[in-house]
Amino acid sequence: MKIISKNQIKDLHITPSICVDWVKESFSLKEKAQLPAKISVHPQGNDFFTSMPCLLPPEFSRFGIKIVHRITGGIPALGSDILLYNSLTGELLAMLDGDWITTMRTGAVATLAIQTLRASYSSTYGFIGLGNTARATMLCLLDSQKEIFHTVYLLKYKDQADLFIERFNNYRNVQFIVVDTIEELISQSDTIVSCITDAKDLLCPQDELFKEGCLVVPIHTRGFQNCDLFFDKIYGDDTEHVKGFRYFSKFKQYAELKDVLSGKAAGRENDKEKILSYNIGLGLHDILFASKIYDMLSEKAKDIKIQKETSKFWI
Repeated sequence: MKIISKNQIKDLHITPSICVDWVKESFSLKEKAQLPAKISVHPQGNDFFTSMPCLLPPEFSRFGIKIVHRITGGIPALGSDILLYNSLTGELLAMLDGDWITTMRTGAVATLAIQTLRASYSSTYGFIGLGNTARATMLCLLDSQKEIFHTVYLLKYKDQADLFIERFNNYRNVQFIVVDTIEELISQSDTIVSCITDAKDLLCPQDELFKEGCLVVPIHTRGFQNCDLFFDKIYGDDTEHVKGFRYFSKFKQYAELKDVLSGKAAGRENDKEKILSYNIGLGLHDILFASKIYDMLSEKAKDIKIQKETSKFWI
């Protein structure tokens, strides 16, 4: 069994644009993969452990499961680990740190949704919540479309906007504008990306502030339930993830993102449609990333021998 650390993964220098390619590939595999529903347990309060299994299509011969947890007061509060198996033999191939994979595939999925569903004239973006997920999304956007200049509105919160701008100081295809209110951000943005992990109330209850033709991508699903009722189209990464939403039955039009990518469902049909894309996260993305990274590192990663019984009877 290999042990693959975050630093080993980072040292591969996998570009954000490659991450976007990988999530696009993983959506194309969804019909052939086995992707059971997530299972969560809650040890205390809002803390959780969630298991995300996925059997990749037969040509990969790989099964994996990611365990993601959030523990209040933990540093970091959110963490994840991935186990990768040979699905033909049952051999445990590797244990991988899941933090880089989770963050970058989340940003890549958001970017793919933006590139697929935004209006043709879209050039202004609004980012709410400026942590690692927002940084990953910004990296994927800028790296996968270097020819496009982005104007990005950032919602001011403590010193996070300044740190965010500093992170992207060397990028020449973006300019940042810091605003004090969410109302200003939403009214100025063609595409709105929310990366906050918790919102008890609606982030912007004034429906009229959402621009004609806007796209909303609430990465952690919070705060935009009012949009469920009046937006023209809603998309999801998996129907099982969203069918329990309070207003699911009231969506005007719904489809999975994979069906838009494959041409089975209509995406944006004009620049007036208001569209929302829920991408809650698929174990499929994590395990495809893990499988590719394992193949890249299998000769270099530390190997731990696991002594297995070879006798039929061993008790």
